[in-house]
Amino acid sequence: MTNQDILKTVDHTLLLQGSTWDEIKVICDDAIHFGTASVCIPTSFVKRAKEYVGDKMQVCTVIGFPNGYSTTAVKVFETKDAIANGADEIDMVINIGALKDKQYDMLEDEIRQIKAACGDKILKVIIETCLLSEEEKIKMCEIVTNSGADFIKTSTGFSTSGATFDDIALFAKHVGKHVKIKAAGGISSLDDAKKFIELGASRLGTSRIVKILKNEQGTGY
Repeated sequence: MTNQDILKTVDHTLLLQGSTWDEIKVICDDAIHFGTASVCIPTSFVKRAKEYVGDKMQVCTVIGFPNGYSTTAVKVFETKDAIANGADEIDMVINIGALKDKQYDMLEDEIRQIKAACGDKILKVIIETCLLSEEEKIKMCEIVTNSGADFIKTSTGFSTSGATFDDIALFAKHVGKHVKIKAAGGISSLDDAKKFIELGASRLGTSRIVKILKNEQGTGY
């Protein structure tokens, strides 16, 4: 597996609260230069970023981020607004409390509504694995599979930890054949990135891989 093979899976990410337009432009330029899958940025930058990159790069953004406890109506509105502004891919956060309360129908309905708002755009469902039991992770594999979403994703990168090899292996065992896997948060080396892909991830949410290849200090998401 070459570095370019790894880069093709990367959603090059900048979601820090203090992010500026100049910083967003840098990751857009880097994403185009290195040939990543997308740039993943806050919704407030989507319109400007899409105008900046045009058809040279996919723009991904986050919905209900990072806590997931917005109402379904708010998440649907956020999704429609992001797509109207040019977003190509949507990464949404589930309502984690609803999962722990076993409101499974509510969770599946919410994902279905957001997928409907996405139309033909890719939807990735962030379940925040570090806050879940194994039973809850397996249940979310079932719910995401039934919902029609395109990806299940481990983490926001803003909670207690990010992706683990065990979680990707668990997803690969339990998601439906049409559901892809995104590992995100804490991916700190090319070797780790390669292992996540070998375990079943087809997307990696990270800022560090490009920084490593630029010989910069890789910190953060």
